[in-house]
Amino acid sequence: MVLHPGEPHDAGLSGRLNRLRAGVLGANDGIVSTAGLVIGVAGATTATGPIATAGLAGLVAGAVSMALGEYVSVSSQRDTERALLDKERDELARFPEQELEELAALYEAKGLSAETAQRVARELTDRDAFAAHADVELHLDPDELASPWQAAVASAVAFTGGSLLPLAAILLPPPGLRAGTAFLVVLLALAATGYLSARLGGARPARAVARLVLGGAAGMAVTYAVGVLTGAAIG
Repeated sequence: MVLHPGEPHDAGLSGRLNRLRAGVLGANDGIVSTAGLVIGVAGATTATGPIATAGLAGLVAGAVSMALGEYVSVSSQRDTERALLDKERDELARFPEQELEELAALYEAKGLSAETAQRVARELTDRDAFAAHADVELHLDPDELASPWQAAVASAVAFTGGSLLPLAAILLPPPGLRAGTAFLVVLLALAATGYLSARLGGARPARAVARLVLGGAAGMAVTYAVGVLTGAAIG
């Protein structure tokens, strides 16, 4: 049987697509949160200093928060996976025959005949019992556990990359065009990330794009209005 790269059973491709989709979503978080912040400040003042300060502070705070949250989350997941693998290794050492029967039962449940399941389980056990149980019973690869540091760095980089777009869009134009330019650029970026994330997930792009664009537009409109009202009240 020929395996095509886009099919779900291609585990390597699936993992890469999941990481890419996570990167796109991280960038989208950076776009939305930083855009809301700088457009809100731009509603209160046209001065470059406060807008740049707020945008950079939001970028750094958001990147740190994303990295820390991802590190804690993946660390907890990794600890759980390691505990499951240690338990499985201990059970294999103490109850090898029972574990062999359990492995055969798992293959039988997948549709193999009892005789074939026993033969497959015996051959895999003779080769590497721990790897066989980790794969079939726990759906884990002991050599491919998620890295908390890699996840944290990837999350921070994705968020930073997304944040730079609205920051540049609001600082580069003349003061009178800042809010409008940033609004337009951010909506285009949200449409692009919505389309890409939907395609990577195998979903229809139109709905994802509409959700992101409408949600982003509403969020920026609200923060801009708050900035205008705050600026008027302080002024």
